[in-house]
Amino acid sequence: MIRLQIKQKKDDIFINQGKYIKDLLKRFGMEHIKKADTPMGSSTNLDMDENGKNIDITKYRGMIGSLLYLTASRPDIMFNVCLCAYFQACPKESHVSAVKCIF
Repeated sequence: MIRLQIKQKKDDIFINQGKYIKDLLKRFGMEHIKKADTPMGSSTNLDMDENGKNIDITKYRGMIGSLLYLTASRPDIMFNVCLCAYFQACPKESHVSAVKCIF
């Protein structure tokens, strides 16, 4: 699977992962999500959410791992992805919502 697309022009080289992003959205059932201007609002407050509903750890870790790979061409999402990765040991629904905002 080709995950990094390179387009070379006379004076420029463009690198993107558009196809990889589309594959990720399909893999995690988010093909029809609404696009956002920013990956996560600056007012988003993530904490341990001890009272929140537990979710599938494997799926959450897969989402985080996929986003970490994506940071190769999208350094603007690095902080948000790492913030969500902090909660991989015991993810809750609120953490999944934050990850979906990044997608």
